[in-house]
Amino acid sequence: MLRGISLEPSHKVEVIDVFDHILIPVDFTEKNAKSLDVAIQMADLYHSRLTLLHVIETLEYEDAELKSFYESLESTARTKLKPMAEQCMKAGIEAKQDVVFGRRTVSIVDYASDQKADLIILSSHRIVPDPPLKNLMTLSYQVSIMCQCPVLLIK
Repeated sequence: MLRGISLEPSHKVEVIDVFDHILIPVDFTEKNAKSLDVAIQMADLYHSRLTLLHVIETLEYEDAELKSFYESLESTARTKLKPMAEQCMKAGIEAKQDVVFGRRTVSIVDYASDQKADLIILSSHRIVPDPPLKNLMTLSYQVSIMCQCPVLLIK
């Protein structure tokens, strides 16, 4: 007994559902696999729902040809999201899939706020000390600074 607290095996520690909604921005590169694995484990631990988000970067102007191009990109993105969502479902985790258009950093931050994400799990890279300013320009760094919810960077 420690200061009046029994540590008998019959006492269970209850996990608090801190992260109800976890957002995972993906760009379909190999580094996303590790982030998705971590997200699935955390969702299982915290009984969270997941959202897989892909942002299609847009240009400043639009025309009919670009509209067709964006539609093709969206169709491809939705096709690539399906196996990721299936991986979540196999682990017993609900996973929403979404594709949005816009500037990547702003779109992720706005989406997290609009959808009330409690945590973003994002792939990142290892920091290289030289040149230091290069690290400040990465998507992961910008999202981690601008976002109002916690951001877990997976390296």
